[in-house]
Amino acid sequence: MSFYISPRFIDKLSVHITKNYLNLPNVKVPLILGVHGRKGEGKSFQCDLVFERMGINVVHMSAGELESPDAGDPARLVRLRYREAAEMVKVRGKMAVLMINDIDAGAGRVDQYTQYTVNTQLVNGTLMNIADNPTNVQLPGSYDAEQIQRIPIIVTGNDFATLYAPLVRDGRMEKFFWEPNRDDRVGIVGGIFRADQLAKHDIEALIDTFPTQSIDFFGAVRSRLYDEQIRQLIQEIGLDRISQRVVNSVERPPEFHPPDFSLPHLIEVGNELVQEQKRVQDMRLAEEYNKSLYFNRKLGNTGDSSIPKSETVHDRDFFRAYDPNLDPNSDNGSTPPLTPPNSTSYAGQASSTNLAPEMISEINLILGQGYRLAIETVDERRFRTGSWNCYGTYEGDGATAISALESCLAEQPRHYVRLVGISSRDRRRMIETIISRPTSKNVSV
Repeated sequence: MSFYISPRFIDKLSVHITKNYLNLPNVKVPLILGVHGRKGEGKSFQCDLVFERMGINVVHMSAGELESPDAGDPARLVRLRYREAAEMVKVRGKMAVLMINDIDAGAGRVDQYTQYTVNTQLVNGTLMNIADNPTNVQLPGSYDAEQIQRIPIIVTGNDFATLYAPLVRDGRMEKFFWEPNRDDRVGIVGGIFRADQLAKHDIEALIDTFPTQSIDFFGAVRSRLYDEQIRQLIQEIGLDRISQRVVNSVERPPEFHPPDFSLPHLIEVGNELVQEQKRVQDMRLAEEYNKSLYFNRKLGNTGDSSIPKSETVHDRDFFRAYDPNLDPNSDNGSTPPLTPPNSTSYAGQASSTNLAPEMISEINLILGQGYRLAIETVDERRFRTGSWNCYGTYEGDGATAISALESCLAEQPRHYVRLVGISSRDRRRMIETIISRPTSKNVSV
């Protein structure tokens, strides 16, 4: 099957790879090319298509190989794979690259509470050392005086802001933000449905129906179309015999007829997938589960009397999010009635700020329960991936927190801003409230 390769993508990769194999006079060429963008947009797949088109040998690494129980193993593995790619060039006489997929998942730091291990430091240091000395890459415990072939490194990821800043600086890494435009999307989705003889105007209509979905969404739609035939196969053979029929069977493999690829059917299946996405976002079961663990509640036991009194207010707010009918002033024998926060800052200091009353109330709510207050910001692009940056943390002193929030809103009027309440006992994030959005009228102070 012939797949579509974006002209922008093949131009960026081919220039970067070729440039690393040329001896340009007085030119410092970045060794690493970082391809980043939204999840599911086909970054790794487009890279593979370009490598195949150019006839390049590829040595692969994944984010899971960048951590190990033994300190130093991942950094050694990076050097070993790099030298392996250099040996390929020497033996086979063709270009080779080292590709590391989803590097931000293995070497990135999402927030201040993400574990940052010795291996993470060593991997970052190794990649920087290779980028600075690409022909002198030694394995630990040995030294080879002979220089090796320079090998370009391609890394993919969603958010490179989580990586160690010196690694992504210009001179070491060239950045390429991959966001397919409409022509790219039509070409890529057309390649997905090429064997199905789907007309171009139907492909365009399908893309326009789901304009915010990533590329892998349309691959999932095509896969879902075969579910009915597979379900029928299981019913005909029997649930207890399907394993013997599919695995190591002497019979011919099952045959499947082309399903209904009409545009209305594709849109119907696409809407089912969209509804599943919404259910995942709306349920927020992980937050509910973690909240229950924090309060040490067993399944079905909602009357645990061990909940600290200072934390019952937010507990009520949390469960009211899942039960809108909960009376905020009901006691139920275990939690005190909610009272609105006062209009002064925490610790009784009068507020002379121009912040909205809701913001002051949220600060009072967090600090009043003994939590540490964190102010986090994110721009509009990174908001889609949830890559927030910490502006500062404050504990106890409400006046300082209010002053810091004023400064944050004034300095970053086009950013999202949220307040986070963090338990000092086990560093759990108990409260997360977005108080300012780029389109909000009350952003400025």
